[in-house]
Amino acid sequence: MNEYGKLLLKINVHPTLWFVVGISVLTAHFREMMMLLVIVFVHEMGHAVCAQYFKWRIKSIQLLPFGGTLETEEYGNKSLKEDIAVVLAGPLQHIWLIGGAYILYLLSFLSYDVYQVFFHMNIILVLFNLLPIWPLDGGRLLFNGIALYVSFLEAQKYTLYISAIFAVFAFVTWVVLDPLNLNAWMIAFFLSISLFFEWRQRYYAFMRFLLQRHYGHSKDLMTLKPIKVDVNEPIYKVLELFQRGCKHSIIVMKNGKESGTLDETELLYAYFSQKRTEDKIGDLLYSY
Repeated sequence: MNEYGKLLLKINVHPTLWFVVGISVLTAHFREMMMLLVIVFVHEMGHAVCAQYFKWRIKSIQLLPFGGTLETEEYGNKSLKEDIAVVLAGPLQHIWLIGGAYILYLLSFLSYDVYQVFFHMNIILVLFNLLPIWPLDGGRLLFNGIALYVSFLEAQKYTLYISAIFAVFAFVTWVVLDPLNLNAWMIAFFLSISLFFEWRQRYYAFMRFLLQRHYGHSKDLMTLKPIKVDVNEPIYKVLELFQRGCKHSIIVMKNGKESGTLDETELLYAYFSQKRTEDKIGDLLYSY
């Protein structure tokens, strides 16, 4: 089995999906459920195949009733080009899915009613996934856009704030339009839990981002962005200024004048290897 075939072994089906499958059988909507499963599977495999192409370390591919998630061991140190490509690889699958279904309809393999249901499922799923809500594709695009201008940690915070606002707005709208829709309540529950845990684990994700830099998993970074800090600034505070997609040099200022320069690798080595977590940046500068 090649590297792409092994992706199938990493597929996990979320328990809620089995629940929805059972409901669809009891309510005679099994055909629609199977169409949704095909769409979700192809969407997530689009992400996974693209990530595998770029040699990303993939943990799992989880299928949900309304989409899925691709879990990787990459934490913001890949190039923006790769990040965007992996995110968009999912939504782009809907183009050929709709096109293929239309050809089958023209060849009389699908009835018009089945094609219409399949078409609308694709449109709804892709529009839903492009909402600016983490961890949907739109939320990941939002994070990448914000991260172009602010630090990794700030980009996380702003992304989660905006996601929460849009999630509440989308849920309220959905409840007003269709309050008895079970899927709406399940989606709201899933997104709420995802945002809650993402907020609680934001520093964990940030540490993984830094650790990857420390262990040299940021070779694709081409943009050099200096950071100016005061000599008395704690090392951990300087690390919080690190930005995805950028390599940093640290310009240490004392009394308004440049006192010296450090490479980001020196900070990362001091923080993670030497455990100098409470030192000031000036202490690090004068120890070399």
